[in-house]
Amino acid sequence: MSFGKQNIWQDVTLTLPAGEVSVMLGPSGTGKTVFLKSLIGLLKPQRGRVLIDGVDMVSSPERDIYETRKLFGLMFQDGALFGSMTLFDNIAFPLREHTRKRESEIRRIVMERIELVGLLGAEGKLPGEISGGMRKRAGLARALVLDPQIVLCDEPDSGLDPVRTAYLSQLLIDLNARIDATMLIVTHNLDIAATVPDNMGMFFRGGLVTFGPREVLLTSDEPVVTQFLAGRREGPIGMSEEKDAATLAAEADSAGGVRTDAPRVIVPQLEPSPGLPPRAAVARRRERVLGMLDRLPPAARAAIQDTYARTAGAPTLRMPATGSGS
Repeated sequence: MSFGKQNIWQDVTLTLPAGEVSVMLGPSGTGKTVFLKSLIGLLKPQRGRVLIDGVDMVSSPERDIYETRKLFGLMFQDGALFGSMTLFDNIAFPLREHTRKRESEIRRIVMERIELVGLLGAEGKLPGEISGGMRKRAGLARALVLDPQIVLCDEPDSGLDPVRTAYLSQLLIDLNARIDATMLIVTHNLDIAATVPDNMGMFFRGGLVTFGPREVLLTSDEPVVTQFLAGRREGPIGMSEEKDAATLAAEADSAGGVRTDAPRVIVPQLEPSPGLPPRAAVARRRERVLGMLDRLPPAARAAIQDTYARTAGAPTLRMPATGSGS
């Protein structure tokens, strides 16, 4: 994907596991938002494909792209609400624009989504009359009114304090438990990254550093990953762009070539709130991850084994022999 002579990213290949929650990390300016817009067909890469149920969002006929786009719910970074409309009318907008439902049915759906995101009682307010966190939740409610199969969230935590971010993290997990949608979250927030996703990826230097089960990235020894997760200045990421080789060498010399990172502890993934059904994604992910266990790095394998060993009722894990295809 390029804009003129500026290359945003290239050689990006991944599959988002259906029904699971995935997070994409990366320093500012690495093309994460562009990636989201490419998935939904708002931007078209110069080369490559984006396949959703057999429809290529890059080169398929516009009619097919338009219909496939209805599978998506998109939560924009700032909520993207119409300032002159009440929250109710903002959330109802996609239903009035894309369906022929009666107003009574629209009201039922909108109020259900408003209750889902905890905004009951605020439906008559204008966006300028509520907090930024409430606007984000209203944007999420609007993304859900068409019952999407795929939910994209662009930095849902930006501008939120740690407490509201914790509530938002739980809300995202609860949504996955309720609707079993495929979810992709772009974020810089390490708390969301550590506790919400089933899978994690990272963009850097115009490419995809890694994408896979959360344990792969959280145990990675890639310098850019360790720097990002630790929030350190030392490493490949600079203030405006990646650092050059001389700067990295000077940092290594000043540190004596010794890594000072403390061992990372993988915190448990959030579970649905009491009263909600279990996430259907959990069983699917377990089967999928165990099937690829022998192809994962040793640190990730150990972390996955530990995760499932601590899960009540989890089956005993048996590592396949090296080189075995079974």
